[in-house]
Amino acid sequence: MTTARSILEHGRMHPLQWVAVGITIGLNALDGFDILSSAFAAPGIAAQWHVGREALGVVLSMELWGMVAGSIVLGGLADMVGRRRTILLCLCVMTLGMVMATTATSPLNLSVWRLITGLGIGGMLAAINAVAAELSNLRHRSLAMAIMVIGYPLGGVIGGLIVGQVLKGQSWRAVFMLGAVATAVFIPLVWLFVPETPAFLDQRRPAGALARINRTLTRFGLPTLDRLAPQSADAARASVLDILKPGLIGTTAVLTLGYFFHAISFYFILKWAPKIIADLGHSPSQAAGVLTAANLGGALGGACFGVFMHRFGIKRPTLIALLASAAGIAAFGLHDKASSLLVWSLAASLGMVFANAAIVGFYASFAAGFPTHVRATGTGFAVGIGRFGGALSPILAGYLFKGGLGLPVVAMVMGSGSLAAFALLARFRLQAR
Repeated sequence: MTTARSILEHGRMHPLQWVAVGITIGLNALDGFDILSSAFAAPGIAAQWHVGREALGVVLSMELWGMVAGSIVLGGLADMVGRRRTILLCLCVMTLGMVMATTATSPLNLSVWRLITGLGIGGMLAAINAVAAELSNLRHRSLAMAIMVIGYPLGGVIGGLIVGQVLKGQSWRAVFMLGAVATAVFIPLVWLFVPETPAFLDQRRPAGALARINRTLTRFGLPTLDRLAPQSADAARASVLDILKPGLIGTTAVLTLGYFFHAISFYFILKWAPKIIADLGHSPSQAAGVLTAANLGGALGGACFGVFMHRFGIKRPTLIALLASAAGIAAFGLHDKASSLLVWSLAASLGMVFANAAIVGFYASFAAGFPTHVRATGTGFAVGIGRFGGALSPILAGYLFKGGLGLPVVAMVMGSGSLAAFALLARFRLQAR
């Protein structure tokens, strides 16, 4: 029997579907800017409160700790109350956290508000991943997933260009206010242009599900349904806890641990590049410029990866990207004071080309590996636990620096996370669901 899912998967992509996917790119760009805002502000924070490297590493990691909780808790919420409602809730939480960060009076106070911001970011990532997958057809799904994920570095690029100018005349607090305003703007955009996904409505079947599904199908210029297909007994018993049960536990374990190890590598350049460059005697705005170049490289890598993924599938390009990520991050550490800002920018950009390409591969794996009823839950769990590695990344690097290790050794250690992810993924067989 024809279902809402089959109609969407095999129909043509309507312009309004691309608008919805485009908004997920913007939402991921918000995540990219919001989570990097503390890195952009790091030199100013350290200067105002005389914060050492190891303590600064803790402050830089706080939104990542929030993301751990937000991804797990709010990711599950998206599978229970809906993707759209969860996104709107997360936007409100993020806006509050960013606004209040501008009022911080101490590193502890700032850390609390960055933690709250991270809660919203974590839930957002799980929900928009499901939206991009479920509102696109099969032909364009890989492209939709790839361009959704490159929103993250694009947020860093666009934000970095703006922040570079803002920091010339204002304090680090202006960085967080900029993020708050940008986040708030997306609340009405989601309300107007991102409908609840028919796949979710068909799975959960709240009151009026058929009418809501048909409104969305009509909006996208697709055929409507006379009635919903009968649910199987397994579908009726489906639970968000299925990701931890036989049949899915292997997928959950491999994707979660793989993302965990790669996140350790991924966040090293993103979180430490501005401070490393500033410590070499460059200005905060110049340090922000290097981070902007890193994110530009990430956007380029993600876009190119989408093409390769469309042609060669998900797994093989992801494995290649993970190996190249480890090499690129290690190469970033081979530069010193004699290197120009251009060389630093190129090194950071090259490392992030492959690091973000692998992130695209993981997000595509989440969408393909988890079925509809646990797509956001599985994504949220994997991203949440995986971001635990991201939260550890700036702290681990901070203590490695404190222990007297030079940048070349630290970069090599931090890049090895991508190698661990490669080892896990190499023997994993991804089955689309």
